[in-house]
Amino acid sequence: MSRIRLLAETVASQVAAGEVIERPASVVKELVENSIDAGAHNIDVSVRRGGISVIRVIDDGCGMDRDDALLCLERHATSKIRSASDLESIGTLGFRGEALPSIASVSRFRLTTREPNAIAGTEVLVNGGKIDVVRDGGEAPGTQIEVRSIFYNLPARRKFLRSENTESRNIEHQLQLQAIAHPEIAFTFVRDERTVFQLPPATKLIDRLRDLFGPEAVERLLEITKASGKIQTHGFVGRAGVSRQTRDQQLVFVNGRAVDNPVLSSALREGYHTALMKGQFPITYFFIDLDPATVDVNVHPAKREVRFRDPGLVREAVVETVRRTLESERASWQQQFRAPPPGNGETTSGPASRPSSAIAAAAGTGIPREFTNLETEFALRGQAAIQSHAPFAAPAGTIQPATRQQPSTPSVAPVDYAQSLGGAGQSTADAVARSGTFQIIGVLNKLYVLMENADGLVLVDQHAAHERILFEELRRRMEEQGVPSQRLLIPQTFDLPPRDAEWIERNVPVLQKMGIGIEGFGPNTFKIDSLPGFVRSTDAVPFMQSVIDELKSASNSSSPLRLGEDMIAKTVCRHAVKANDPLRYLELEKLIQDLLQCDLPYCCPHGRPTMIQISLAELEKKFGRKV
Repeated sequence: MSRIRLLAETVASQVAAGEVIERPASVVKELVENSIDAGAHNIDVSVRRGGISVIRVIDDGCGMDRDDALLCLERHATSKIRSASDLESIGTLGFRGEALPSIASVSRFRLTTREPNAIAGTEVLVNGGKIDVVRDGGEAPGTQIEVRSIFYNLPARRKFLRSENTESRNIEHQLQLQAIAHPEIAFTFVRDERTVFQLPPATKLIDRLRDLFGPEAVERLLEITKASGKIQTHGFVGRAGVSRQTRDQQLVFVNGRAVDNPVLSSALREGYHTALMKGQFPITYFFIDLDPATVDVNVHPAKREVRFRDPGLVREAVVETVRRTLESERASWQQQFRAPPPGNGETTSGPASRPSSAIAAAAGTGIPREFTNLETEFALRGQAAIQSHAPFAAPAGTIQPATRQQPSTPSVAPVDYAQSLGGAGQSTADAVARSGTFQIIGVLNKLYVLMENADGLVLVDQHAAHERILFEELRRRMEEQGVPSQRLLIPQTFDLPPRDAEWIERNVPVLQKMGIGIEGFGPNTFKIDSLPGFVRSTDAVPFMQSVIDELKSASNSSSPLRLGEDMIAKTVCRHAVKANDPLRYLELEKLIQDLLQCDLPYCCPHGRPTMIQISLAELEKKFGRKV
């Protein structure tokens, strides 16, 4: 007796539905995608009890005649593709022809559709995959689909659904994705007879984002610097330091389709790099447009995942776009430091008198010996570097309190800002004010530099700002002079899996530039005779495994000091000016000037912000001047 049997059509449909229809939100996603492919300009979605009771989707698309209305309920019936070659270049959201029959097989299903010029439409009633009624309908042009009692005939599947509130939130999230991807379409979402949102058509993506998330959320975004060529990018990303603890708002769209792809996720993280704190994820609405022939969307039954023909090229495009966008903000960021326009009838003096301090090198030995070839001080730009009498000097620009200065160490003459209305302090403050670049008004708690600009009050964290300055300066110096390396007393050999070995063979020049002396020593075997000087590991095998994992996530344009950036960040954190280190006006002035010249002045190497803005409108609200 044969043990293999052909499944009944009803059972086969329910099995297929399990792949495509996971929850009510999956139903909404498939139906809305069909509406978009049908050329709809208005899409209305209403649900009851989280979509478990009723889901209704109405559109004003092209509609269908009776033959198509019946044929669309057959498995693998679609208007999107004709031959296997069409799968190589899919330009629509749907193409499988599985959604409608899968939905109809696990629900009580009603389809009403009419073409714009047709006298009458068609109404089809389906119960658990079996067509019960086919008759003329009198609905408006377009298509209306109603899904009731989802999974009523699959009680085991129904009990895995979450609460009504959770399912409603999932549906709302799916609709938000479609609304963001297609701002030119009007969307309305009604939940339990209550309108959640009603979005009019928008000519610009920023208008759609403002309608969905509000003006405050939009102000934290940067418009992507568009890239031309084979891979085009557009959209918005969060400013440096703007992040979340989850990927919920890390949205990526490929050819108008919201997708999950590990290559794109890692590329976004790499693009931010030191502009995000560890464990945080950027807020992005990132659109990638490329030739449909170079991306395969026929990977996942629900079409959530895609595969690229050249993932490396896409990854580099994303990384460079994010970096270029963050760096392009520097000009507008510097604009925030411009002094307020004169003529407001008030005179702003410099900071109050503080204990004087010298710009001196640290006397400790906190910097690793490998960095001692950079002992030449790099002080805050424009100020004299002070040579240290210690065996290992901190990065110049390290600002120490007066208690650390030595009698023989020269220092910048202190300025008495208590007399800023007259005398030497007044001339310096006037010079800064005349420069129109920024206007320092004081220091709060010996940590936060208070500055005034045309928008209100700016607070700068002196420690975070100095960290960023020293980080970029030390990294630049080491890139120019090369990464110091140290020879191993006994060279070590180790074996790697084939794929890791192939990666190392392709990247030997990169590894050598990073201070790793490595060469092949047989099939999948390598020999290491030197390591970067800042590496404390004596076992090359775990070190190389961490190198491979780290550099695989980096881009081709990453700094050759990528391996040492953590060490550099830790080093400058120890030697940057600390809280409670009193600074004089000249030091504060140079600190801000140097910060403005950094590639990413908005945050420290650990991703914390260096500056925050408190607007005049916010202050007026606090004081009750505005409601």
